[in-house]
Amino acid sequence: MAANIIDGKAVAEEIKQQLAAEAGQLREAGRPVRLVAVQVGEDAASKLYTDMQARHCESVGIEYELLELPGDLSEADFLGRIEQLNADASVSGMILQMPLPDQIDTARAQTAVSPAKDVEGIHPENMGRLFTGTGVVAPCTPMAAFELLQRACPDLSGKETVVVGRSTIVGKPIAMMLQHKKISATVTICHTRTRDLRFHTRRAEVLVAATGYSQVCWQRYQRARKAGEDVQPPGLEPLIAADMVSEGAIVIDVATNRVPKGFDEQGNPLKNEKGKTAMRTVGDVDFEGVKDKVAAITPVPGGVGPVTVAMLLKNTIACAKIA
Repeated sequence: MAANIIDGKAVAEEIKQQLAAEAGQLREAGRPVRLVAVQVGEDAASKLYTDMQARHCESVGIEYELLELPGDLSEADFLGRIEQLNADASVSGMILQMPLPDQIDTARAQTAVSPAKDVEGIHPENMGRLFTGTGVVAPCTPMAAFELLQRACPDLSGKETVVVGRSTIVGKPIAMMLQHKKISATVTICHTRTRDLRFHTRRAEVLVAATGYSQVCWQRYQRARKAGEDVQPPGLEPLIAADMVSEGAIVIDVATNRVPKGFDEQGNPLKNEKGKTAMRTVGDVDFEGVKDKVAAITPVPGGVGPVTVAMLLKNTIACAKIA
């Protein structure tokens, strides 16, 4: 059986074309869509992310502003700026760039953003609305996984669906989406401490993997080595091996693990030609081992990731419509 490799990039482009039309209609109606990203202090990784956000927003006609605040800003002053943005009718949505400096409590900051401008869908009110099925926005990664799953299998009613992962912003939300009455999948939630995980994944008609297990193992190894502990290099093999997936299953691999390609005899990660750690990007599922036995699967990279960006734009436009 040759699996249908679900092309997340193609799906994302299709969604963005539709969003561009919606943004254009709002602009013509005198309600241009505007996303403000708030960054406190400087962070190289965050800069790469904000540049990407700006490009994607521009591609669909969303105005994008990066509000850069000093790294020593007090929490009170930061929350004051968030309130100003909440009250600004020209701002459709807000996104907080992580990490925030230590003096600002992340949970308090995220809760300060108005639910009506929460384009990441992580405000407690929006999470609660997701639970009741009345929400306008939801966390972007679960939305992306759900979008791809529905394209691969439009009728999920009653299907044995196993979600491996229980995080607040991925595993739990997608499990809830799948249980809504109009979807009605039969959902089992597992995690890395589930006893006999193989028993559950083998009976899944639909498998959603979202743990980031390999990267967690790599980070744990790094911390142990830094602390001077004598530890063996982790295997970093996918959490879900080929024999854990049933024939004809649909697999949505949400995880994006950045891990070394291997280790030398001293336990050091292998280097590339530039002398840096040779890294690879993998998911939670053994893609090569299952691609010829499943009905459909998302690749890593190129699957859920591109659609997650599209969902951020979709949430921004959804917030603009309710303003």
